[in-house]
Amino acid sequence: YCSLVNRSLMFAVFSLCFNPTELKVKPGEDAFLQCQSLGGGSIILLEWSRPELKSDSYVFFFRNNRPYEKYQHESFKGRVELRDPSMKDGDVSVIVRNVSIRDTGTYDCEITTRDKESVTSESKYSVNLTVTDSGEDRDKTVSVIVVVFVFVVLILIVVWVIKRANLMLSEYKCNQLNDCGCY
Repeated sequence: YCSLVNRSLMFAVFSLCFNPTELKVKPGEDAFLQCQSLGGGSIILLEWSRPELKSDSYVFFFRNNRPYEKYQHESFKGRVELRDPSMKDGDVSVIVRNVSIRDTGTYDCEITTRDKESVTSESKYSVNLTVTDSGEDRDKTVSVIVVVFVFVVLILIVVWVIKRANLMLSEYKCNQLNDCGCY
């Protein structure tokens, strides 16, 4: 039984480390970045970072049972908070408020816990956030343009066929009656 539990735990850690979550939101929405502590100890350090920022500042920094805004990157100050401030059941997910295209990127969550005997640093968990206009409005506009274009082309074809038919009919009548001055 213990072997099965250990394998399941290792699979969960492996999955968290190597399979980042994909999250897509629209500009102006809030992004919920999921992260969960797998250990049972108390969380003594929580670091949410963005490798693309290439700075020593964080998206969110938590130590000594409180967040530290002074360690936050300027673009995240006042916009990031814990989803559950009590971090019940190890939930260290954060909410990034009012996202913009600039917030697109990879977000890493690293948790350090302490149990009775030691301090354990858990592996990083990544979330790939994409902030983009869904394109639905653009797709609808393109669809309407295509439908209108096809409709206009069909009308032109119908008008041409009718004119052609009328021309052929009048030539036929002219040949039959031979009184319209046709040779």
